[in-house]
Amino acid sequence: MDVFDPEKRSAVMRRVKGRDTSPELKVRKALTRLGARYRLHRKDLPGNPDIVLPGRRLALFVHGCFWHGHDCARGARVPKQNRDYWVAKVGRNVARDDRTRAELEALGWRVETIWECGLKDAAALETRLRDLLFPPEQPLEEPRLP
Repeated sequence: MDVFDPEKRSAVMRRVKGRDTSPELKVRKALTRLGARYRLHRKDLPGNPDIVLPGRRLALFVHGCFWHGHDCARGARVPKQNRDYWVAKVGRNVARDDRTRAELEALGWRVETIWECGLKDAAALETRLRDLLFPPEQPLEEPRLP
């Protein structure tokens, strides 16, 4: 049984943002510090990635651990009220995320997910983003002699 009546629950759920969230803003600020140029929520790509770096063919999704079923403590938490609904809801989100990733990869995009729990360490976030923006070059193969 829900603690709110349907009208109040609807109002609460309307306030859950889908874009320009605090985690998304942290990632965008870190990218800006690194000098990256990006676009937001490209509607012409599957899943409307949160952040798109077109020149690098990189699509970033900034996911909340609870909403997208991450395997951290917050993502593993299931509300006691209306448990069946939430298990199904998060399951649908995970399935949709998997489909979106496959569609983007089929179009030649690199897809990365940045989890909300990974934003606590700003230095680690910047290191990860730097590695995504400037991947280490692959060593050249030694020429083979005939």
